[in-house]
Amino acid sequence: MKSKKPAFAPAVLLGLAASLMVFPLLAGPPTTPANIDVSQLSNNESEETIAVNPTNPNNIVIVTNVVVPAAGMFAAVSLDGGSSWATRIIGNNDNLGAACCDPSLSFDEFGNLFLTYLFNVGNTVPVALSTDGHKWLAALTLEVVAGTNNCTYGDIAIGPNGQVMQVCTLTESGQGGGRIYVNVDPDGLGPAGFNDHSIFVVDTHVGGFDFIPAQPDRSVDAEPGLAWDRTGGPHNGRVYLVYTLEQKNESDNTDIYVRYSDDDGATWSAGARVNDDNTKNSQFLPKISLDPTTGNLAVIWYDARNDLGTGGAADTDGIPNTDAQLWGAFSTDGGQTFTKNIQISAGTSNSHDAQNGIDYGDYSGLSFYGGIAHPAWSDNSNSTGNNPDGTLHQLDIYSASVPVRGR
Repeated sequence: MKSKKPAFAPAVLLGLAASLMVFPLLAGPPTTPANIDVSQLSNNESEETIAVNPTNPNNIVIVTNVVVPAAGMFAAVSLDGGSSWATRIIGNNDNLGAACCDPSLSFDEFGNLFLTYLFNVGNTVPVALSTDGHKWLAALTLEVVAGTNNCTYGDIAIGPNGQVMQVCTLTESGQGGGRIYVNVDPDGLGPAGFNDHSIFVVDTHVGGFDFIPAQPDRSVDAEPGLAWDRTGGPHNGRVYLVYTLEQKNESDNTDIYVRYSDDDGATWSAGARVNDDNTKNSQFLPKISLDPTTGNLAVIWYDARNDLGTGGAADTDGIPNTDAQLWGAFSTDGGQTFTKNIQISAGTSNSHDAQNGIDYGDYSGLSFYGGIAHPAWSDNSNSTGNNPDGTLHQLDIYSASVPVRGR
């Protein structure tokens, strides 16, 4: 059964350290990084979230949906920067209750880790706290942002002065017409509350259930995401918005764009196209992350650019635009331009072959810290040879470490 994500993630105030560090930018042609199958479970895992601990960047955590008999989510913890992972099932009627799905993670500046997710029953969204990077202490229930009824597929970000911005999509129809709005609470935990009106940003032509060949069962949405610069650097206070834009309604020619605002969302820049292909194939389900040590941006997305239906490593079924890889890019100039795109996944996946019901899911995961981007994505290519379901069957959760690149 399809279910829409809530219009928000709870406003976990991050306040990451504002130290501005300089990391060398890699030059030369981009190369695919080493891929790691993190989950290695039978059946499907999808809709992953990943976070890097700012007090110990070797501590990385992933949580994702998983198919289990009753309830639960898959959790993985790395203490060596993502080279190896300890895994388990959480939320299977333990202290987190009966967890369903749609997890989201955030570390604060002190190394406390917050997890939000959906319960297996009901419409509540709990938040759990871990003070050691992987052991969850409790689950509390938060309430929704006022005025966001029917505004779905959202994200949230915290500004340098404690402002809170929420983004979501008003879906005018299932297949097209999605319009992105933001809403701002100017003082965060203070008395002001969110504005009584939302600010329109862009019409994406992507509906809440927009079916494309690479996501034929679940469909896609514009999947807007936010990142707010709190580094104290040259773009301090700039908030970034990533989203999917369909160039012509129902064309399946979807691209990834980023806009930014320097006035708390009141006005926005023109969109910068992130994907650099020359095809009319689909790019979809983007994720954005800002490195709090530099202010640089990383963006990832699923990409069908190489599937022309003519065979070869990027075409599993002889049909164009049905197979996808994970790609990414960086911006080192405040979101004005993006680097040459990098193919991150070593193999090619076909979500329909997974028989997951929700294809790759509604989103992927990305955390960018200390010059290294850490994506997490659903993959059934079996490029690493250790998916217990084999090649082009059920999805496993993959990750990689991707150094920031220059032009």
